[in-house]
Amino acid sequence: MPATASPTYRGWLRLPDNRLGSALFSLGMCVRVPYFGTVIPHVRVLEPGRCEVTAPKWWGVHNHLGTFHAIAACNLAEVAMGMLCEATVPTTHRWIPKGMSVEYMAKATTGLRATAVLDTVPDFAAITEGTELVVPIGIVDAAGTEVARARITTWVTPAR
Repeated sequence: MPATASPTYRGWLRLPDNRLGSALFSLGMCVRVPYFGTVIPHVRVLEPGRCEVTAPKWWGVHNHLGTFHAIAACNLAEVAMGMLCEATVPTTHRWIPKGMSVEYMAKATTGLRATAVLDTVPDFAAITEGTELVVPIGIVDAAGTEVARARITTWVTPAR
């Protein structure tokens, strides 16, 4: 475990690497960030530069059409970005969301999977002033059809 890993990522690494461990982590995440709980997220994969999180389709995320609400999908994207940043940004630095752009491609009639992936993990030692880190997130339905994609810009600075 890296000495500069965030408390969130250290918690993930301490739990069993199985469904129970990821469910416990996801529950704890929602206790710490209650708004995330609105989509009932389940973190499936968490490592530096990558996070996969799923959410079931339930009445609490329905829109007027009975499909997964677009803003609920945005919330799921933010969960994926936030956990990716927690696993990637060392304690020598801090991050905060700065902006989000989203494209909706199809109705989401099932639960969703959001995957946030960085092509390359930044050299945080080289970040001595604030810099933008753009996190792309793909959101797919149960059939693997991309229903939305997001790009969340975070502001990363040294933790002074």
